[in-house]
Amino acid sequence: MHASGQLTQSESALGWWSADGEAPQPVESFIAEALADLRRPFYIVTLRDGSLAVGRGGVAQVGEQGPPAGARKIVGHVPACKVENLGDPSFLEAHRIRYAYLTGAMANGIGSTEVVTAMGRAGMLGFFGSAGLLPAEVEAAIDRLERDLGETPFGFNLIHSPNEPNLEAAVVELYLRRGVHLVEASAYLDLTLPIIRYRCNGIHRRPSGEIVTPNQIIAKASRVEVATKFFSPPPEARLRELVAMGEITEAQAALAASIPMAQDLTVEADSAGHTDNRPALAVLPTMLSLRDRMQSRYEYEPRLRVGLAGGISTPASAAAAFAMGAGYVLTGSVNQASVEADTSDFVREMLAGAGQADIMMAPAADMFEMGVKLQVLKRGTMFGMRASKLYDLYRSCSSIEDIPVAERSMIEKNFFRASLEEIWEKTIAFFDERDPSQIERARKDPKRKMGLIFRWYLGMSSIWANSGEPTRKMDYQIWCGPAMGAFNEWVAGSPLELLRNRTVVTMALNILHGAAVLSRVHALRCQGARIPSGAGSPRPLDLETLMERIR
Repeated sequence: MHASGQLTQSESALGWWSADGEAPQPVESFIAEALADLRRPFYIVTLRDGSLAVGRGGVAQVGEQGPPAGARKIVGHVPACKVENLGDPSFLEAHRIRYAYLTGAMANGIGSTEVVTAMGRAGMLGFFGSAGLLPAEVEAAIDRLERDLGETPFGFNLIHSPNEPNLEAAVVELYLRRGVHLVEASAYLDLTLPIIRYRCNGIHRRPSGEIVTPNQIIAKASRVEVATKFFSPPPEARLRELVAMGEITEAQAALAASIPMAQDLTVEADSAGHTDNRPALAVLPTMLSLRDRMQSRYEYEPRLRVGLAGGISTPASAAAAFAMGAGYVLTGSVNQASVEADTSDFVREMLAGAGQADIMMAPAADMFEMGVKLQVLKRGTMFGMRASKLYDLYRSCSSIEDIPVAERSMIEKNFFRASLEEIWEKTIAFFDERDPSQIERARKDPKRKMGLIFRWYLGMSSIWANSGEPTRKMDYQIWCGPAMGAFNEWVAGSPLELLRNRTVVTMALNILHGAAVLSRVHALRCQGARIPSGAGSPRPLDLETLMERIR
């Protein structure tokens, strides 16, 4: 090897290359272009003066046999790496998509019908963010996506709602009635009866003997114990309950014992929203090992698959995920800053200015009483600190009457901007439409009542952010992970630095194109080569240029 930053030749030849009308080009000036031309393989060859060049086309002879007349020694080979070849081919086939790239379901409809439609039309898969919405709002999204996408694949979110089990059951009922056959299951701590009902509904055996499961689940998990439940068949006791309720037949219960709850599982690393802040480099290999053990145990057909989410926002992160064995990647934070996301321009601007350290953990509205936290933007908002203060009061006080006078005055003035009695009336009105049983239980339990009042602030904070309420900017709850900061750093000085250019498809294809380039760089490095400075660092491109590169 020679000086750092230079592409050097290995000591032994891989074979011989002969030009066939296309002369070799100097490495220093041509390697970046060759790497970016994903569909064309190329060779690194030696010239007569001992310098290195890029050879494309021509005729290659691999092996130790003697060189043909006039041939150049091959010291490196870079195969083609089409963007559509990244990931697991069986995943692409099963979900009828071209690229192994998904956009996750951002709650409250932030993962909008516009996001899902754009992804579907580009050959990728998007999930509508139905968490936090009422069934009527979710059904309106189903109507629109069926109209706009027809048979093009798309999915909806199904979120675990321990504090609102009736809502979770109602959403499942809606999905079954409307024929929604793909969901992203998120925030599950355990399997619930509604999600098992969804998975088993319509299961049957073809005359060939193949078991058909019309409803597919792509589960999201960060813990082995949760992932194990999704990679296992539905629990026998729960199947018995469904049979007794008349939701499935005895024959369907028997068939369900041979299928996993989820064929596909997205490993959730350090992400926005609900997260355990798991490092991707540690959690993905663990889940891949679990997949292999569960596949060996149950011998499923088709086989189990694993993808990765959390921290995916640059070509390097996507390339690393695929190199480690992820069948697909799923993005979240960056899509909230997209043109198509159903949020405010205030939020987009705040996200575009975020760095990797501008985030924090804060109490989650949907699991507030349980102490579950989610990851949010810290820069430019006081939501995280204020929500944490409310949780501290919830833990230390038994009712709103038990809150110290000074503390109560402070939160009424600065957080709620109303008396707690007024907020209680608003809470009653909210749950009268959503789930009246919540109010009935709270009237019997003062601490539960306090929890619902505090959850009003947590719930409204995301609504204020999405609507861009200017008087509440310091209370904006904006779900955000460190991936957002990494993305902003990568796109600085490029077309994607401008918010108007951040469409979900442009961002997705740039990340995938860059990942394919870096995969080729890795192949070259594995052969002992050092890449010239900058050649292995793909920069974002405008959509027109990008489409020319990947076609």
